[in-house]
Formats: sequence, C-alpha cells, structure tokens
Amino acid sequence: MELSDVPRSRALDEAPAGPVKSGSSYSNAQQQRYSASVFLQRKEMLEQSQQKCVAVFALLCCFVVLVVLICSSVNIWGDDEDGITEENCSRDCRIQLVENNPDGFSFPAEGGASVPLSAGLHALLDQAKHSVEVVSPVWDLQAEPNTGTQGHLLFQRLLGLKSHRVKLKIASSLNDCAELKALAAHDAEIHWVNMTAFTGGGLHSSFWIVDRMHIYIGSADMSWRSLSKRKELGVVAFNCSCLALDLHRVFSFYWQLHERDYIPSIWSKRVSALYGRHDPLELQLNGSQAAAYVSASPELFCAKDRTRDVDAISQVIQTAKTFIFISVTDYLPLVSRRFRGTTVTRYWSPIDEAVREAAVLRGIRVRLLISFWEETHPLTVNFVTSLQSLCMQLPNCSIEARFFSHRTPSDDNKHGLNHNKYMVTDNSLYIGNHNWVGSNFAKNAGAGLVLRMTGGVQNRMTILDQVKAAFERDWRSRSTKSLQGHREQQGKLGHLHQDRIHIWDKEEKERNEPLYL
Repeated sequence: MELSDVPRSRALDEAPAGPVKSGSSYSNAQQQRYSASVFLQRKEMLEQSQQKCVAVFALLCCFVVLVVLICSSVNIWGDDEDGITEENCSRDCRIQLVENNPDGFSFPAEGGASVPLSAGLHALLDQAKHSVEVVSPVWDLQAEPNTGTQGHLLFQRLLGLKSHRVKLKIASSLNDCAELKALAAHDAEIHWVNMTAFTGGGLHSSFWIVDRMHIYIGSADMSWRSLSKRKELGVVAFNCSCLALDLHRVFSFYWQLHERDYIPSIWSKRVSALYGRHDPLELQLNGSQAAAYVSASPELFCAKDRTRDVDAISQVIQTAKTFIFISVTDYLPLVSRRFRGTTVTRYWSPIDEAVREAAVLRGIRVRLLISFWEETHPLTVNFVTSLQSLCMQLPNCSIEARFFSHRTPSDDNKHGLNHNKYMVTDNSLYIGNHNWVGSNFAKNAGAGLVLRMTGGVQNRMTILDQVKAAFERDWRSRSTKSLQGHREQQGKLGHLHQDRIHIWDKEEKERNEPLYL
C-alpha cells in the first residue's frame, strides 16, 4: 500500500507541475509580446521624435535662411543715409533752372532767367564735401576735339574730387567705357547695372546727388554735346535734403543691382519711396510753397510706394487748369515687343489719351514741341496730325504742334537737337529722362521730378514761370516749324515718312531685343 501510494503521491506532488509549466510558458510569451509591443512603441516614438527633430531642424534652417536673406537684403539694399531722416531733413530749398542751348541759338530777354547747364553742375561740385553720386546713360565728356571746353573742364573737376576727399559714386549700364575706367583709376566707385538682363533696355536716368543735400535732374547726360551742341533743360536744387534723400533712394536701388541679373523680392525701407503722387513732399522753393516727389520707370524698377513716370505725367496733365506745354525729342505712343521671332507693335495709350482728354473735354490749351531729325519716326507725323484734327470745328479746343531743328549741314545728327524732356502747366512741372515713346517707359530705367506750386505767389518769378518762358522762347524761335501752314516743312516730313518707313521696318525686323511690359 505504501509502495503503491508512492507513485500516487508523486503523481499528486508532480501533478501541479504540468499546469505550472504551461502557465509559465504562457506568461513568458506574454512578456515577450509585451516587450515587443513596448519596443515597437518606443521605436515608433523614437521615429516620430526623429521626424519631429528633422521637421524642427528643417524649419530652423528655413528660418535661419530667411533671417540671412532679410539681413542680407537690408545690408545690400540699405545704404547709409548720413543720419538724414524725414524728420530732420531740409525743406527750405533754393532751386534754379539750368539750360544748354546750341551755338547761335537766339536768347530773347524774357527767356533768359536760366543759368548755363555747365555753371549749374560746377556749382554743385563747389558744394561737395563728402559725396557726389551720378547716374548718366552716356559718358563722353572728352570726345570733343578742342581741349579746354566745358566737357573737358567738368571731367577734370570729377577727377579732382579724390584730392578733396570727396567720394565719387557712379551707377551706369556701360560696362566698357574709357572715361569710367579713368574715373575708377582715381578712386571713383562704379557699379554696373545689367539692364539687358532685367528688361533688355538701358539706363536712361540722368541725375546728380551731392552730400545728400543738393541735386540735379534733367535731360542732359555726361556728354560734351549736352554742354555745347544740344538743347538741354533741368533743375538744380540746393539745401534740399528731403528731396535729395528721396532721389538718393532711387540711386540706392541702382547701386545695389551691381552685377546682378535679378531684382530681389525683399525690399528694404531704405529704397522705398518717401513721397509720391498721393503724399508729396511739402517744401519751400525760393520762398514759395510747393509740393514735390520723384517718379521712376519701368514698373520693375519702382520700389514700394514709388510713383511710375507715366502716372506722374498723367497726374500733371489731369491737374492742369489752363495750358499744357510739352517739349520732348520724340513723341510716339507705340510700344514694340519681340514675339516668336517677329516684332509686334501696338498703340500705347496712357499719355496720348490724357492729352486728348485734356484738350477735347476740359478745354486745356496744348502745345507740343518735338524734335525734327534723322531718327524722327515716320508715324510721329501721323499721331501729331491725329491730335490736331481733334480740335477741328471745336471752339474751346486747341492742340498745336511744332518741330524743332537747329542745325547746319555740317552738323552731325545730334547737334542742334532739342533733347529736352519736360512738361509745364499753369500749376505743375514735370522733368524726366525719357522721350515720350511707349517703349522707353516699358523697358528703360528713368527718373522724373514733379513740382507743383501750392501757395499764392505775388511779384515773384517761380520755377514754373522760368520753364514756361523758356518754352515760349523756343516755341517762337526761327528753329521751329509748324506742321500746318508750312508746306515746305510738311514736304520734308512727308519725304521723311516715305524714305524712312522701309528702313524702320527693316530695323524692327532685325532688332531682337526683349521688351517687358
């Protein structure tokens, strides 16, 4: 019995061993599954954490790049303004009309209120203590055969700025110019603007800024012809740092395009316009209350709040009350562009329509003085004739046009040229750098100045009066011919139309310049 009971007790003793072993295996499997689950969760959390780190790192990199770009943009686009601000700048300005007239051009007494262009530029250099900043489409001061002329003298003054510790800065689209190289050898700092990459056009701007205090703006470029052989008109303003500061921002825009082929999309406040057509600068011009602002073109070159040239011109036309006098080298409301190997030309309406509306609907007296030379486009006659025909049998409508030509047979095609680019009305003045040709405003860089008299003037000749007198002098000159009433001149223009149309067509077909509208 005892022997037989032993296996039973062993069996009883060992019986629980089976189920315990089975439970332990199950528990181990559970632990393994739990461990695997924890591992997978931790792995997933780690992967998620790594993904978050990558995302955060990417965002941080983007933020750093953005900060670098902003800082770079501010450093690049910003320029030291010598502590001059809108709050402390000068608004009490002295302004003077400057002109150049071809040799032999008569000067009636009533039109002699201006000073010679060369004298005005030398007066600016006399004021220079720190910096002279210049933008010009041409540098050709020394090409005149005779030495000792105004071009040579002005160039020597610019070379001599180094000895007076005055910094000369020049923005130009000319990348191979002997005079610029000579100036650079005398420590002039020159920045090249690649207009071909931006618009396929040129840098037509022409202005000076001296010590951020004094300015010149007008039609003249740095060519000996502008100082002797061509008609030029502009203004110089002294102790006018508010206006100079705004024009300097246009210069800064050009300055920072040095050797770039794109215009950054991030703007610094130091290139944004200070004043515009809706909020002009209020100032004193020779003791008279006035408003002013600087415009620019093309639209691609207009920084924040900068008024386009075409809008400035339109505003001056629209605010005229009695008369509009326009003096330009060329008047052609057309714009051309290359498309799939062919030139497409279309009507460019903004200025032409504004002139028509002023004369026909508002009864404003309009006069246009346009140059007559070898490069006069044949369709100019058509557009001028079209303008004048609007006033037929309209009693309160007056549009007159005359062509200016002051040349001798020995002159080249740029001598005696009316190179002016301005408009004066009964209350405003616009001086720009463009001929009134649609393509110029679309692809060439230029700047303009709008002056508007806002207060009553008694017994005082304003800058508007001076420009008006200069226009009327030119209008009555023997060098001008009317389109109507001068059959000989009409014949010349008609002959020009017939002879030049096929040449122009050929030029347009051969020209392969992109135009950005």
